[in-house]
Amino acid sequence: MTLPGSAGPLPHHDGSALHAPQQVELGAEVRLRLRVPAVWGRPARVWLRSLHDGEPRYESCVNLGESDGWGWWEAAMTVTNPVARYRFLLEVPDATTGAAAAADAAIGDATTGAAAGGSQRYWSLNAHGLFSRDVSDYADFRLTTFGPAPGWLRQGTIYQVFPDRFARSASAQDPYPAPDWAVPCSWDTSEVEGAGPQTPYQYYGGDLRGITERLDHIRALGADVIYLTPFFPARSNHRYDAATFTCVDPLLGGDEALVELVEAAHARGLRVMGDLTANHSGDAHEWFRRALADPASEESGFYYFNADHTEYESWYGVRSLPKLNWASPGLREKFVLADDSPVARWLRPPFNLDGWRIDVGNMTGRLGGTDLNHDVARLIADRVRSINPEAALLAEATNDAAPDFSGEHWHGAMTYSNFTRPLWSWLAGDAGHVNFFGTPLPGPNKTDAEDFLATHLDLASAFSWDVRQQNMNALNSHDTARAATVMIDGGQRLGALLMFTLPGVPVLFAGDEFGLKGDNGEASRTPMPWNDPGRILTDLRADYAALAALRREQPALTGGGIRWLYARGDVLAFVRETSQGAVLVFVARAGAEAELAPGALSGTQYAALAGRPAYATGEVTVALSREPGPSAGPSAGRVRADEAGGTVRICTGGPAAAAWVLPGTRGPVPQP
Repeated sequence: MTLPGSAGPLPHHDGSALHAPQQVELGAEVRLRLRVPAVWGRPARVWLRSLHDGEPRYESCVNLGESDGWGWWEAAMTVTNPVARYRFLLEVPDATTGAAAAADAAIGDATTGAAAGGSQRYWSLNAHGLFSRDVSDYADFRLTTFGPAPGWLRQGTIYQVFPDRFARSASAQDPYPAPDWAVPCSWDTSEVEGAGPQTPYQYYGGDLRGITERLDHIRALGADVIYLTPFFPARSNHRYDAATFTCVDPLLGGDEALVELVEAAHARGLRVMGDLTANHSGDAHEWFRRALADPASEESGFYYFNADHTEYESWYGVRSLPKLNWASPGLREKFVLADDSPVARWLRPPFNLDGWRIDVGNMTGRLGGTDLNHDVARLIADRVRSINPEAALLAEATNDAAPDFSGEHWHGAMTYSNFTRPLWSWLAGDAGHVNFFGTPLPGPNKTDAEDFLATHLDLASAFSWDVRQQNMNALNSHDTARAATVMIDGGQRLGALLMFTLPGVPVLFAGDEFGLKGDNGEASRTPMPWNDPGRILTDLRADYAALAALRREQPALTGGGIRWLYARGDVLAFVRETSQGAVLVFVARAGAEAELAPGALSGTQYAALAGRPAYATGEVTVALSREPGPSAGPSAGRVRADEAGGTVRICTGGPAAAAWVLPGTRGPVPQP
């Protein structure tokens, strides 16, 4: 596979409106476009390869002409299946251009797809990249016929709140009452115990009214979606061990406090999503207590017991989290279908939640030889959409999530595999030890930009374009170490720019804006430093607000395609693009020089780089040259609008990043 930075611009396609329709129906004929950089050479022929009921077909592509240094090709495809897969096959004469040969050298593949006499080369382009060999269908591009996610989700910025640690309301009792299971802690002086017997029981007394009182803080950061971790009564500070789904924990203020929070959020244009465990309940849950006490009860079928009813399955063997058995019709009725079910009740008045994040969605409905995962996902999704078609439905999947996220049910994934994990490795600092997502490693393996991009593409390519834009992109969460602990000095700002500009929904975990630290998920759940400015390690509020505003104001960042321009060593660069506008993003983890080859940008985009970036952190300078190679200095020169730009050299004096707003990418004919 070729990597940007190796051979200049490469043939390109993604699922954005420049190349593909955004909504399709089963049986419809759609037109798909590929573009090939003029500096790469004109292919002799191009085919669209698509799968129909599992069998590949080939359609010849028509050349549409050239625009802004790109040749455009197009072919029609009938959408035979709900998930329609396709790729492109290019035939390129060896003598046409040196760029294809350079790409060959980058691949380092001695075997070629040459025709007789060695005069032709054949290239496959899928969502993973460009290959001179046959590749698996797994990473083919995907069009789906499923209904779209609510627009507010794709365009939003999520702010995650762990209620016990966010804020204690002004009306809260002092000293606050602590339940019998809790270890009472002082908000500003008790250290969070990251690992130990008290970890799940440290209780700081944050409540929902405390969140309501801080909504202006959240809105000032540019966030417009609040994601609450569980608010049900439980016997832990994390509340994933729900004792009931019928009410809000009185310690958080009860049902009335949730109603007040959602109403106040909606009045400010904010949405509120809840967190629901469909994989397990707590061992204090009313269903489980009845099941444990009476093997003949209906609730006994809601869980997995052994033959003599003395043992039961639980999440990861944690006995306080008994696993739900989705083969039970009674469970399906009480959890999903009934009007007072947890899935349905909280989406309706007076609560009016705007959606759910489903905890451990990857494990839900799965145990040994039983796999009801997609069946359960479909059941929940159908119920949610019957109540509110504009509700969002996300699910956690910490592994390679794509096989469970077609877009049919979950709108997107809370996953760490394609963004967070490779980003940690690329920006890894010198922390002695951080929990690297449960692996036995002492921390992330330090890698270069090439490996970041290869990993990102490997684990993002099997998502449809639609789902990919709705996956949650997080630097960290309540379940991970903090980015400020993991990354190099200044790395959180660099990562934040990538989080806000790569396809997906950016997610801030409360405290990120203050640079809070923690070496694992529990240690990261630090109470917010409202009353103690000395606990603010790095004030990033202005950065997050600026990045959220940039994303909100530039449609390219919430719906535009993505084209990688450079990935080598210390530098990553890409452009998000629509026909109306584009955003070029450049991130360097150290002092570096990177050259974007001629043809990477159009002439008007090239000229626009002479202006100031829309966002920058650290020292970034740009030099423009009409000829490849070192430039004499910053100069845009005189550029025709219809020609490809020249060489762009971007330099940094240390860790730095910038984003420039550019003109859009023009196709040769109006979009259908």
